Amino acid sequence: MSVTSERPGDVAEENGATAPNGVAARPGRLLTARLRNAGGIDENVDVLAASALGGDIDRLRPFAPAILAIRWATTIACLALAAGPFLDRDYTIVAWTIVVLSYTAFRTVTPIRYVGDTRSLLEVLAEVGLLTLAVAATGYWTSPYVVSLITAIMIAGFARGFGFALRISVVAVLAVALPDMAREDFVWESDGAITLQWAVILMMVSVIAGYARRISGEADRQHSLALDRLGRLADANALLFSLHRVAQTLPNSLDYDEVLDSTIQRLRGLMDFDAVAILIADETDASWHVARREGLRLSERVELAQLPSVLRTTAERRELVVRNELLNNNPGLAPSMGSGVYAPLSARGSLIGLISLEHKDERHFTQRDVELINGFVEPVALAIDNARWFTRLRTVGADEERTRIARELHDRIGQSLAYLAFELDRIVSAQGRGDDIRPSLDQLRDDVRGVIGEVRDTLYDLRTDVSDNQDLADTLDQFIQRLKDRTGLEIALYADRGPRLPILQEREMWRIAQEALTNVERHAKASRVRVLWRCNGQAAALEIADDGAGFPVGRAGRMDSYGIMGMRERAASIGATLDVLSEPGKGTRVRCYLAPT
Repeated sequence: MSVTSERPGDVAEENGATAPNGVAARPGRLLTARLRNAGGIDENVDVLAASALGGDIDRLRPFAPAILAIRWATTIACLALAAGPFLDRDYTIVAWTIVVLSYTAFRTVTPIRYVGDTRSLLEVLAEVGLLTLAVAATGYWTSPYVVSLITAIMIAGFARGFGFALRISVVAVLAVALPDMAREDFVWESDGAITLQWAVILMMVSVIAGYARRISGEADRQHSLALDRLGRLADANALLFSLHRVAQTLPNSLDYDEVLDSTIQRLRGLMDFDAVAILIADETDASWHVARREGLRLSERVELAQLPSVLRTTAERRELVVRNELLNNNPGLAPSMGSGVYAPLSARGSLIGLISLEHKDERHFTQRDVELINGFVEPVALAIDNARWFTRLRTVGADEERTRIARELHDRIGQSLAYLAFELDRIVSAQGRGDDIRPSLDQLRDDVRGVIGEVRDTLYDLRTDVSDNQDLADTLDQFIQRLKDRTGLEIALYADRGPRLPILQEREMWRIAQEALTNVERHAKASRVRVLWRCNGQAAALEIADDGAGFPVGRAGRMDSYGIMGMRERAASIGATLDVLSEPGKGTRVRCYLAPT
């Protein structure tokens, strides 16, 4: 499902989120924070990862131990070289010794930083300038502080690479060499060789520092990518765990109210919000039924035009919409809410509803919340749609059952009642003529008793069904006994009483057998019937055969009055096959076969 944000930067994503000040946070910061929260990642590792990905990070920090060691090593070398002039009270050497030693101590307490801005660049250049000045002021290439230039050039290389360090080394060499060459006692053979020697040394230091930075940067980049993948896997694992928990706790029942209540409970367990509403589309009049709501006041039925613009957008685009500044824009469903997430509920290619989640705080919903909602709404929409269809089917099933009961009452009791009414009219007429009506009343009394028995049998047949405690064989046995008692038919039952089918399949098989036997009773004019039931728990076969009048085979599929179409529909609902074999004068055979799954 795609996500639509009402304004740029509305969704605070963990990779590229919007910082509180509105500035897009850099991936390095987010990765560092995410990994640190995930389990205490080492600070140096955080810096390496963030440095490779970019951000306001001190790029010299990974090299801080090496810089400190080199700085003190060169400072100690400088002090050793300056010991003689220092003891001879060369005040220039004394002054610069104090400056260099103080600067080294200062940088030990406050290490130099480089974060890519102008200030940090000036700090690097200032160190190069200070040490270059110390060298130029104390004897040029013969200065005891010339070794300290190694530290400055190396820091430049660590900070910005060998290109920058190379340029800095050239400038430092020229700053020392040019005044040195201007001396009257400058000797090209000896002094020029020393100048060339130090120039080569400083350039080599710049190249080595820059190359070390490149190698370290590449290693950092690979390490950071691995950490980033680890972070993404951790996020994906957390999301999958949450969705797995959602899938496990989705309602198993098909009760519409239970599905809606469970949906609200699951949402409460997944994220924090102050108001929630589930709106279900009503196809009859294009309005929306508010199925569930918490934290807001809303009428039970809302027209499309009355919905907030953000919900109309969600319905029209069928996309999840995030709005983080409701107070500054058009409001959501609940007043005084700062942010909201609005998701469509789509199932089987149709929009069946909408979910609205709102919170009082602005920018409350994170990218993880959005991903959870995206993974949550699809199974929820399917569960709600299934529950709606089941409710409709249950209503249709109840209508069909009422029709069947009406047909039973009409076929078995209605005709008897009509006969009684006709007899009463005849007796009244006979009484008017002065005829003796006593024999007719005695016969009418017997007929009424017969109708009462028919009513009792009909109601008993309607209540008879298979259950967990009564299998199809027992149900058939009881029904056949009543059928034999009232009709005198010779009925033989051959039934397995071992493994059973699932209760729903067995119930449909029973209804098929009941319909077939009722047809025999009413229409077949048979004297003998055979009922066969075979079942091994996976496959089953049912057969009802009679020696009655039969009917033409070509009419079997059209004999709605005999209930054959109903039997075919019941068989199809459980994946069974129904065959009706009949010939005039040779009886009828109904076979229903359920293949193993």
